[in-house]
Amino acid sequence: MRRAPLFAALDDQTAESLIASMVPARMERGDVLFNEGDQGDRLYVIGEGKIKLGRTSSDGRENLLAILGPGEMFGELSLFDPGPRTATATAVAETQVVSMGHEQLKEFLHQRPGVAPTLLAALARRLRRTNESLADLVFTDVPGRVAKALLDLAGRFGRPVDEGVMVPHDLTQEELAQLVGASRETVNKALADFASRGWLRLEARAVLLLDVERLKRRAR
Repeated sequence: MRRAPLFAALDDQTAESLIASMVPARMERGDVLFNEGDQGDRLYVIGEGKIKLGRTSSDGRENLLAILGPGEMFGELSLFDPGPRTATATAVAETQVVSMGHEQLKEFLHQRPGVAPTLLAALARRLRRTNESLADLVFTDVPGRVAKALLDLAGRFGRPVDEGVMVPHDLTQEELAQLVGASRETVNKALADFASRGWLRLEARAVLLLDVERLKRRAR
């Protein structure tokens, strides 16, 4: 949790005091923290587990904007631009979060203005990732997007093992397809092709990356 931008500029004592003043919540897989369109009034930091942020179209199709894990923060956008939530936040694993209301956050930033640049930097990184995702949808084929998504998940959730990198992403095949922005059939075909080449091995809601360098080249 100390990795979150909200706490990064604080000393340990101040960070611990702030965390203690926040409201904790524990969620099971499938629990919805807030829905798209709800009024946004809280900022959240993930202590453990994973949260997916998704949007649903008028015909019921869902697109995943991001998968967030420990140390990551969300919900801060409405602090700078008050309005309805732009996505639905759902737990994809057993998850613990802490939150604070925006009035509390505003008071905190007034007392410690040095924290504001770290929050703005976090928003800038999110905007950069959004721009990259839009470019990928236009210029990168589905296998390339699958490879890139797996590498991104590996960078945040992977752990080294003897054979390669184990990535417990906790996503169903449908959720992984939604993250990539393609049909489940097309994504499954890409995964099967990667597996046949010996680049990875599929596990239950996880993937073992056996040849990271090949995946990196395919993601370009």
